[in-house]
Amino acid sequence: MAYEARKFRRVVTGHDANGVAKVIRDDTASCILQRPTRPGVTLTNFWQHSQSPAPMESHDDPVEGPLVLHPPKNGAVFRVVQFDPEDPDVIANIDGKKAFAAMGAGANVVENARHPYMHRTDSLDYSIVLQGEVWMLMDEEDVLLKQGDVIVQQGTNHAWANRGTEPCIIMFVLNDAVK
Repeated sequence: MAYEARKFRRVVTGHDANGVAKVIRDDTASCILQRPTRPGVTLTNFWQHSQSPAPMESHDDPVEGPLVLHPPKNGAVFRVVQFDPEDPDVIANIDGKKAFAAMGAGANVVENARHPYMHRTDSLDYSIVLQGEVWMLMDEEDVLLKQGDVIVQQGTNHAWANRGTEPCIIMFVLNDAVK
């Protein structure tokens, strides 16, 4: 069964030339990545920055351009990912390295892992399951995460597997990090 990727309204606030608080952007988030090498997964970026502390008062859209997995150097990215239910027969024949290469992260795939999308990033990620449920696969354990569950991921090997019957949507804030 094919699922439609959820669309998200993005409201960004700022100030006008007189310092009055106002909405500077009210649109549908359009920085979206879907690819045939990772069927049933949609990434939507809302905002990002490339320095810390983060700059304020940006009126430009910082997520125009290609969507990559990693947050910017010294920055962060705010996104959601929709994971549709996996088809085990499709997953068995997937090239994970090719899928992640489309996001600039082919080198982050864990070779000979138990899931083709097992990967590791040099980021500290804050996540919350907004809808549905998903399995977080670690090196040796699987953890079922449900709506409302929060994950703090510290650069570990992991993969996401939706073994259910409904889409799962997870919000992520990926922060550039060092070990």
